[in-house]
Amino acid sequence: MTMEDSTNPQPILQVRDLNLFYGEKQVLKKISMEITPHSITAIIGPSGCGKSTLLRCFNRMNDLIENCRVEGSIIFGGKTEINDRKLDVTELRRRIGMVFQRPNPFPKSIYDNIAYGIRVAGKVSKSELDARVEEALRKVGLWEEVSDRLEDSGMALSGGQAQRLCIARTIATRPDIILMDEPTSALDPISTQTIEELILELRENYTVVIVTHNMQQAARISDFTAFLYQGELVEHSPTKIMFTRPAEKRTEDYITGRFG
Repeated sequence: MTMEDSTNPQPILQVRDLNLFYGEKQVLKKISMEITPHSITAIIGPSGCGKSTLLRCFNRMNDLIENCRVEGSIIFGGKTEINDRKLDVTELRRRIGMVFQRPNPFPKSIYDNIAYGIRVAGKVSKSELDARVEEALRKVGLWEEVSDRLEDSGMALSGGQAQRLCIARTIATRPDIILMDEPTSALDPISTQTIEELILELRENYTVVIVTHNMQQAARISDFTAFLYQGELVEHSPTKIMFTRPAEKRTEDYITGRFG
């Protein structure tokens, strides 16, 4: 091992020859890539290219889709095979959390939205639960806005607040990775900016993988970008390189708006 090798962090996710089928239709084709810890990776590509499907592979959300078949390997943390049928999927989804396109607070109080996942993960005291709810809400910048109405319904929050609540709910279980599927596409520009600033802050403690149809967003907030086209990974590189010196003609054509 060279000195340079020793400074490279172990990938938190290693994807090898990943294929995914819905019935007879192949949606992902021979995807191989690595995700670096404490980084933000954006997955871009035209509608229907497999972006969200790839994201859902990382915490087995595709298990919920009938006739879905996955081949290949995804190694988490250097040792856990995500596609192992014996794996505890509930524990996997605690460690690899998901934030969806539209804010989806539970029909519970703001407090119980955050506390729910903590309680599912194991027994904690009331004082610890209170502390962890506050910690999660502070991390997403919501504590000052909602601390005096924690018993109000999470469904009553504005779109931007509701999405921050959903991010707080995800980080409350102390995951390693946060998956985000177009988390700002349903939000106004001010809320979008707030969420983007939050994502940049989250990188310090978590690894973030975000699907976005907004290339400006990918350029603004991600460290690495993966470009998918028709189920194939065309290019995966540091964002600055991809947006200034893409290696593939298809990447350049997509980024410059020639198709997509």
